[in-house]
Amino acid sequence: MPRSSLRRPGQDLDLSKHLIQADDLPETISSENLFGDHRPLELEIGSGKGLFMMNAASTNPEHVFLGVEIIGKYAKHAAAKLASSQCSNAKMVSGNAEPLLSKAISAASLEAVHVYFPDPWWKKRHRKRRVLNESSIRNLTRCLRPGGRFHFWTDVLDYFENTVELIAEIAPILGIPIPEDEIAAAHDLDYRTHFERRSRQNQIPVYRVRYIKRDEHQ
Repeated sequence: MPRSSLRRPGQDLDLSKHLIQADDLPETISSENLFGDHRPLELEIGSGKGLFMMNAASTNPEHVFLGVEIIGKYAKHAAAKLASSQCSNAKMVSGNAEPLLSKAISAASLEAVHVYFPDPWWKKRHRKRRVLNESSIRNLTRCLRPGGRFHFWTDVLDYFENTVELIAEIAPILGIPIPEDEIAAAHDLDYRTHFERRSRQNQIPVYRVRYIKRDEHQ
């Protein structure tokens, strides 16, 4: 399903505390460098309009959240949501998550990684562009702490099955996929993302799993 059009954020809305260009990030990404403390850091790859970021940050003030969105106007839109709600424990990055995972985020430093409804890149020759590929799975596994979580949801069965198989092959330390149940929405925006909302309203199946990284020393 294609993304709908965006409303422009108000010109007087200050995004300086909530929107970071990838080139302006510190060399090492950590909760201390971004938020000035040591709360657990969760990363969302492909934040879209920012619904997950806004809801997760507001309900989990004991954690900090970093969203990465490659499409600039969506990163700005998500940041505007955070700024409007005066959310102090979440920031958006406008840019590509892959170099951050491979270079800027330290090993075993993330509490969780979230990937919800990534672009399926339907054509076989384009599948190397998928957010979840061999390289990104290895990198996010490295970045998760032992006991850290990886959440993956999609409404594309082929993407789901291929990713679960790939994780089993190259990242067994993530353990087995744990199904996540569908929870009834309490209100119109009580969903992980706008894509989940649209999928469920159109009765499209959603495939949900989480992984918990094992401690390799146990």
